[in-house]
Amino acid sequence: MRYTNLLPFAAALATAVVIPDEATARELRLEAKKTPAWWDSLRSAPEDASDIIQKWRGFLDNVEALAENSHDGHDVFEIPRGPPGSRHGDSNITIYQAIQTSNVTKKFAALINDFPDIVDLLNSTATNVTVFVPVDKAFERIPEHGRKPPNEFIEKILEYHILPGLYPASHLLVSHTLPTSLKNPALGGRPQRLRIGLDLLGLKINFFSKVIGHNFGAKNGFAHAVDSILLPPPPAGRLISLFPSKFSTLELAAAKTGLLPPHHDHKHHDKDGGDDDDDDDRKHRPHPHTTGLTIFAPTNDAFARLGPAANAFLFNTPRGLGFLRALLKYHIVVNQTLYSDAYYGLEGHSEDILPLPVPGETRSKEIKHFHLDLPTLLGDKSLSIDIARFLGFINIRVNGHAKVAIEDGIAFDGVVQTVSSVLFPPRKVKPDAEWSDGEISVEELIEILGPYVEEDGEGDGEGKNADQVWGEL
Repeated sequence: MRYTNLLPFAAALATAVVIPDEATARELRLEAKKTPAWWDSLRSAPEDASDIIQKWRGFLDNVEALAENSHDGHDVFEIPRGPPGSRHGDSNITIYQAIQTSNVTKKFAALINDFPDIVDLLNSTATNVTVFVPVDKAFERIPEHGRKPPNEFIEKILEYHILPGLYPASHLLVSHTLPTSLKNPALGGRPQRLRIGLDLLGLKINFFSKVIGHNFGAKNGFAHAVDSILLPPPPAGRLISLFPSKFSTLELAAAKTGLLPPHHDHKHHDKDGGDDDDDDDRKHRPHPHTTGLTIFAPTNDAFARLGPAANAFLFNTPRGLGFLRALLKYHIVVNQTLYSDAYYGLEGHSEDILPLPVPGETRSKEIKHFHLDLPTLLGDKSLSIDIARFLGFINIRVNGHAKVAIEDGIAFDGVVQTVSSVLFPPRKVKPDAEWSDGEISVEELIEILGPYVEEDGEGDGEGKNADQVWGEL
């Protein structure tokens, strides 16, 4: 079924969303004083209307793909439905019992049985949980003669498959990240999260694992079948190095400036490899004083748009390296992790921002807005972040103009938000000048970054301590 009849509605809605005047605000029943200033900074109504229509069309196509590529959980797990009136409308057994009963989850069941606390959690009806269950074929990707990881790591893997609370497929469709049962000291003891995405191949977890069966309803929650084991993510620096086609320029910049050590021999998940492995693990372990991280990562194309002269100055001259160092620091936030729909702040603070829309609620159809200023490693210079949500669509802007092109690259120690533009701090000279996201002269680059290069001197100040924190990653 094609939902093309909804596209005219999407077009009308998009136009209403992006026109930043008081009449539109009243038409949407929003008080003018509460209309986010962020909407006023949108560069053009036609551009953003087209973007929303495109996202809406893609969303509808992806919903169709989910229906075609994912099956009912009861069919995948080969477990019949329970009698009418069962809790959650499906089965009268617990998630643990379902995993033990199914003929396609025997290997996952065997792992669970080694951990009594996890057995109790999945068997208890006192709380609800949602579990992404790898089918037996998922384990075929593990080398037969590979060394078995320690039980501590296996337990963390299992916890990473379990989400506290109820998340049926209808919630997954409009989710961006979700908290798991795995608590991470590198995030200040807060939950390690999963990324939820929808594309033409169906529902994906962390870009890779595909949901092949959804909505097995048990007495104590939901189970969704996945075709791959979900591994806790690598540190942010390592994550960036895994995608050279997107981030090789950023990685080169980080290596040249000393802000990021090489990660090619990194063994993040290998804990039993002897002294060499222990040394390598310590080298890349997050700094004990950091409790989260947000990196706004410019793509290779973003650096290329600066032009050959600016790139030659930044990467190939001794003086330019100081400017490159300051520029990179403006893209890094420590001790605060900002996902597209959740925020881990200082001193253990965490909150869901722009919560999931509730079906049937009028307010769920309103545009929601969240604003936050994030301090960077560049002294007292902050990034102005605006996030807007309409139903399952989220749009993130940095400093009013730069778009987050790919949201929520989940990392062990935080998150990587991919930006389509290189970010520059506000100018101290010519404050009314308009920023053009394109080629920049060396003179203009020096004018913008010069004051911060002076602050980022070779002394023993805040900048040097920040380097130590980031270098540990």
